[in-house]
Amino acid sequence: MMTRGLARLGLLDGNKPIYEPLTGGVSSDIYKVRAGSKIFVVKRALAKLRVAADWCAPTERSAYEVAWLETAGRIVPDAVPAVLGHDEGAGLFAMSYLPPEDYSVWKTELLGGEADAAFAAEVGRRLAAIHAATAGDPDIARQFATDDIFHSIRLEPYLEATAAEHPEVADRLINLSRATLATKRALVHGDVSPKNILHGPKGPVFLDAECAWYGDPAFDLAFCLNHLLLKCLAIPPAAPAILGCFDALADTYLRLVTWEGEAELQRRAAALLPGLFLARIDGKSPVEYIRRETERQLVRETAVPLLLGPVSRLGDVRRAWAMRLGLERTQVQP
Repeated sequence: MMTRGLARLGLLDGNKPIYEPLTGGVSSDIYKVRAGSKIFVVKRALAKLRVAADWCAPTERSAYEVAWLETAGRIVPDAVPAVLGHDEGAGLFAMSYLPPEDYSVWKTELLGGEADAAFAAEVGRRLAAIHAATAGDPDIARQFATDDIFHSIRLEPYLEATAAEHPEVADRLINLSRATLATKRALVHGDVSPKNILHGPKGPVFLDAECAWYGDPAFDLAFCLNHLLLKCLAIPPAAPAILGCFDALADTYLRLVTWEGEAELQRRAAALLPGLFLARIDGKSPVEYIRRETERQLVRETAVPLLLGPVSRLGDVRRAWAMRLGLERTQVQP
């Protein structure tokens, strides 16, 4: 089916394709393809994700990923790979191949102890540019009316599944899920994490937009910042520098919020962040690099109080985590 789809897109030129699986995808089959002199990437969405929990998702999400890449590419041309073709019936699309010698994965850099605050700031700038350019656009809102998909692959497996594991904050997590789904401001990527961001010659490149949705941009901000908090456990000596990346990304992004009040967006992001933090320990998709129960408990001991007593500033969430890690002594003010 994949070869037939690529032939229909005119990408094979009569050549027999050679497929090389690429790692990292739990929600899609991803291959590097050689067809004669051409090299590109093909991606096909899976109906059942490769996680331990039972997690299914609509395969039509690939069409929205293509639409997000094309939309973002018009706003920040260097921030996405080029889409080469899309076969909606086969649920696959092809995009340009970005060689790893020129495009390193941000997650790999961070886990190697390389925390570049200037790069993190540029992630924040590009993300804000995409949000600003799409905010309040009725055509974008209609094109990305994907509430059902976003709920099934973001809100249910993260916030709602975690609610089932933590009755003490279940109501709070369910309310966060509902409030997020009801907030319609701008085009959201939905999976802005370091594994989906390449460090290219011209700056950050965003991948894997299967969760694209017209909704709350605070979700993108909180989702990415959450991964920076979690990385502090993976590489303790780099934790101060990783928190510096948190500050650079958040501060740059928030300075560029023009489509609504910055304080209101920050309040929503600060409310979501501890929920997402807890979800990557006890939800359907726990991060693979936090293996010790003592480390998981540190996350719980930070996240649960912040869910019970929400703060309105992202810096307060960051400070609570830094205190838990013994990096700061300043008290957090609710």
